[in-house]
Amino acid sequence: MAGMYYEDFQVGEVIRHEVTRTVTETDNLLITTLTMNVQPLHLDAEFAAKSMYGKQIVNSIFTLGVVTGVPVQDTTLGTTLGNLGFRDIEFPKPVFFGDTLRVETEALDKRVSNSRPETGIVGIEHRGYNQNNELVCVVRRTALMKRRETAPIEAAANA
Repeated sequence: MAGMYYEDFQVGEVIRHEVTRTVTETDNLLITTLTMNVQPLHLDAEFAAKSMYGKQIVNSIFTLGVVTGVPVQDTTLGTTLGNLGFRDIEFPKPVFFGDTLRVETEALDKRVSNSRPETGIVGIEHRGYNQNNELVCVVRRTALMKRRETAPIEAAANA
């Protein structure tokens, strides 16, 4: 399966990804220890039980990773040249062990690159929801994408 090229993104189109992911305590433990995040809300069940959540919450970096990772197969697999930036990251609701996340992606804007006309720049928003359809993560990013239609530009440059 290949990702989408610059031309394939239609501003305003929403892609609902079929892949879902149930979050486990092991996922949370691994990301938390790998990133050296010793926040007791993630690691200490007794501490978290006394918090406003009443139980441990999943590390938001894991949530962000899933919400940006699930769309790869449908959108950028083999067709992106890199992320130019992430912005406007929000976590409106916490994620807990056992939550199942689903993701949708919307193309917000796009333009041909000024410095690399064989590429395009696409603004993308990923939205993650739990099994109750509650929004748990929103992230906007900018991706540098391959273009299919570079022949006319190359021909014009060599004329």
